[in-house]
Amino acid sequence: MKNAVLLAAASLTLAACGDRVDEARGVDHGETLLSVSAGGQAESRPDRAQFNAGIETFSRSATAASEANAKKIEEIVAALRELGVAEEDIQTQNVSVRRIEWGDRKGQYQASNVFEVTMDNPDRAGAAISTVTEAGANILSGPSLTMSDPEAVANLAYADAYKAARKRAEAYAEAAGMEISRVLYIRDAGGQQGSTWLRGAQAMNDAMVESAAAAPPPPPFARTVAPQDHGSPGMMVGTTRSQVYIQVDFALKGK
Repeated sequence: MKNAVLLAAASLTLAACGDRVDEARGVDHGETLLSVSAGGQAESRPDRAQFNAGIETFSRSATAASEANAKKIEEIVAALRELGVAEEDIQTQNVSVRRIEWGDRKGQYQASNVFEVTMDNPDRAGAAISTVTEAGANILSGPSLTMSDPEAVANLAYADAYKAARKRAEAYAEAAGMEISRVLYIRDAGGQQGSTWLRGAQAMNDAMVESAAAAPPPPPFARTVAPQDHGSPGMMVGTTRSQVYIQVDFALKGK
């Protein structure tokens, strides 16, 4: 009687093992795992332009250099407001006063003020750049063209990537005489949106971290000379492409 109970318990244990989901792979008994990698993309016209502008002034005293700088900044900002740029779209980025210790201006003081301008209409960025340079700005960087809602565009690309992954999985299943049972796993593998890197779900490896740490600092603001004519620099806004990648695991079953 005791042996019979032990045999019955062993049989139930084996049966449970046979029906158990394979936790390491995520598939049930009788299913086949299919892992698919796919990419997707979406394009959108940038609806925001940003550029940095400012002024450098020099004088024999720090006070005089600062006062001259403040006066020129007021003139530049006033010109932007006349163009229709709102005050909340102009933000100070850097203000400094320093004594020059070398070169032809040794002993003088340099005052600088740099601000960022945000334009909701990229087509008008060229006119804004002309305006600030004609008003006396001798520091200029940009413009950079971006989207006010980059996540929405990225999501369109991810949806496109999933459709591609599903279509590829269906092709595999059909060739194998099977069909898709369910989706087991979806991983965001990242991508790129214009010049911006979209980081995926998987952490960067040590090599990538070291590479980022060793990356050179951004270039300093470029000095420019006001244009001689009153035309607006050509602005070709174009479109920004979002290219993303995903990995999807499907469970296949026999038809």
